[in-house]
Amino acid sequence: MREVLIFLVFLFATFSPLHCNQQQGLIPEGDLLVLTVATQETDGFRRFMRSAKLFNYTIKVLGRGETWKGGDYMSPPGGGQKVRLLKSALEDIHEENKVILFVESYDVIFSSGPKELLKKFQQAKHKVVFSAETLIWPDRHLEDKHPHVREGKRFLGAGGFIGYAPNLKEMLSDWSGADSDSDQLFFTKIYINPEKRKSINITLDNKCRLFQNLHGALDEVVLKFEDGRVRARNVLYDTLPVIIHGNGPTKLQINYLGNYIPNLWTFETGCKISNEDLRPLSGLQESEYPVVVIGVFIQQATPFVTVFFERLLNLKYPKNRLRLFIYNQESHHEQQVLTFLKHHESEYQGVKLIGPEEDIDPVTSRNIGFDMCRDDIDCEYFFSIDVDVVLKNEDTLKILIELNKPFIAPMMTKPGRLWTNFWGALSADGYYARSEDYVDIVQGRRMGLWNVPYVSNIFLVKADTLRTDLKAPDLFESATLDPDMAFCANVRNKGIFMFVTNMHTFGRVLSTDNYQTNHLHNDLWQIFENPVEWEERYIHENYSKILRDGLIETPCPDVYWFPIFTDVGCNHLVEEMENFGQWSGGGNVDTRIQGGYENVPTIDIHMNQVGYEKEWQKFLLDYIAPVTEKMFPGYYTRAQFDLAFVVRYKPDEQPSLRPHHDASTFTINIALNQVGIDYQGGGCRFLRYDCSIKAPRKGWALMHPGRLTHYHEGLPTVEGVRYIAVSFVDP
Repeated sequence: MREVLIFLVFLFATFSPLHCNQQQGLIPEGDLLVLTVATQETDGFRRFMRSAKLFNYTIKVLGRGETWKGGDYMSPPGGGQKVRLLKSALEDIHEENKVILFVESYDVIFSSGPKELLKKFQQAKHKVVFSAETLIWPDRHLEDKHPHVREGKRFLGAGGFIGYAPNLKEMLSDWSGADSDSDQLFFTKIYINPEKRKSINITLDNKCRLFQNLHGALDEVVLKFEDGRVRARNVLYDTLPVIIHGNGPTKLQINYLGNYIPNLWTFETGCKISNEDLRPLSGLQESEYPVVVIGVFIQQATPFVTVFFERLLNLKYPKNRLRLFIYNQESHHEQQVLTFLKHHESEYQGVKLIGPEEDIDPVTSRNIGFDMCRDDIDCEYFFSIDVDVVLKNEDTLKILIELNKPFIAPMMTKPGRLWTNFWGALSADGYYARSEDYVDIVQGRRMGLWNVPYVSNIFLVKADTLRTDLKAPDLFESATLDPDMAFCANVRNKGIFMFVTNMHTFGRVLSTDNYQTNHLHNDLWQIFENPVEWEERYIHENYSKILRDGLIETPCPDVYWFPIFTDVGCNHLVEEMENFGQWSGGGNVDTRIQGGYENVPTIDIHMNQVGYEKEWQKFLLDYIAPVTEKMFPGYYTRAQFDLAFVVRYKPDEQPSLRPHHDASTFTINIALNQVGIDYQGGGCRFLRYDCSIKAPRKGWALMHPGRLTHYHEGLPTVEGVRYIAVSFVDP
């Protein structure tokens, strides 16, 4: 009997009128239609559509192909065109139960699906629900006429609302305004009219359960990462809005949130959009590769320009599909540019050079470079690269093209610093500000594609974008901003997303601070400012194997032989000394040293004569000291020296050096040219051990004790000229 009663209770609960009403009250997702206006397919529109597709919203786009006449957020009022288009679209909708969501598209993102949206709409218990704002706009005089609320936002936002089609038709029935009239003001006046508000049954989403307007609410919104999803959370009301709207001057903030919402990047999956809408180049014939104009810009004296052109030459991209535009404002680099073109100009499809003699300013040069691509019907991309960029990744151009974005830049860094060629945020006055995710992106803890407000030094832009949205000649002009910031501001204002990718290691940007041009090889002096590039240029490629793999030889007792300089390093040091030219006479009297007397003189030039003593000590400390400490355990050097110099041996000048001790704890002797090629003879003999090194290798260093045990002599150079760099360390 008890079981029968339970069953009857279950039947009553299941088929009671209350339960039936609850079931009937659920709004089917099929009854929802999203209407939006987009006269152009911008990056913002594509972002909106991607989020809508993710959650299976049914979208109808109004105004395609129309000329926009509704103004923008920077020049109110406006928006009437949207009202006209919406009113017209509603005339074709006859279902009484149709629910219409009307939202912006360029600056809106869905963060959840129709089921949640409809549930929250239903819980609002009104026929029309508008988004709500903290700030009143455009007429502050109407503030007192808005209904007061116990909690939440009080003012209507026209950028998003949801309602039943008949109610929306009633609301729009009186619209007869111009396209340039204010939609915000039109809807506000309806809402503050008690009779109309009641008749249409309008309310506001006061606590941002459906809509989150960012303007005036930036401090309320944070990202919420949970269970592989990303949402925006309003911390003031503890709500999870379904729709995020970057209304007014919050485009940068919606772009930031749009890097994550909806689920574009999560801790579990990483970046989800890096493999979408790609343009694969693999499998193409060389003749099928897109034509690219590469713009090279030299605006100031910059170190390692020769290396820059070497890396440019090594880009893995068919050169017959590349055209070069080179702007050089610096006469110091003219010879380097001409040398590159002399040997390689014929390899490229075309080259245009603007030199310092043409006296063209940097901004004009950028426009000329853009025009070279705009005016070439075959050009598909413009690849802008400043000469201070160290392009380590030879696939950079291919990677950027395959990502298929209108505007994209590879992330570049500066070693040991948090500096990059992009900004994650902007300050109120348009300058640098650090976004919450900036450090994680720079340090590679978050990898992907990032929509950012500023990039510099290097970027790829589609030619079609240059011919349409970015065709204005004043892209680099602003009354308050520097040209690079003005350019980025104009790109943003055109609705173009500037993406930066850190999914690969691309390279770095040089420091041009304190770069002097008063030497023959000024890059030798860059060991402090650009130590990584200096090392790659001048330190032997096998140097790391000395400590790691024991790549060190012992040709004589306690004499250690190891690679230290590249051929370029050796050549530059020799050429620098010869260019200076003030070789000593080889006599005992020497005013350059303390006491004025040299017991065992050589024909030489001291490092301090060419202003290289600080750089040389840095070299000894960074590259010689670790080897010393490895080979002489327990001895720690500070790499101090009184004498460091380059010696020149010539048969008719000074062919050899008599036996002697060095005034040092240990001595470094680096061969700067090659026996058998540059000279014959030469070498070093240690008398105590009757041990000679007669075939010194170019770029290799001999390290040996200076006093007491290693009495030695320089063997005769019988032909050519021999150069060595000598340092008496820790005298």
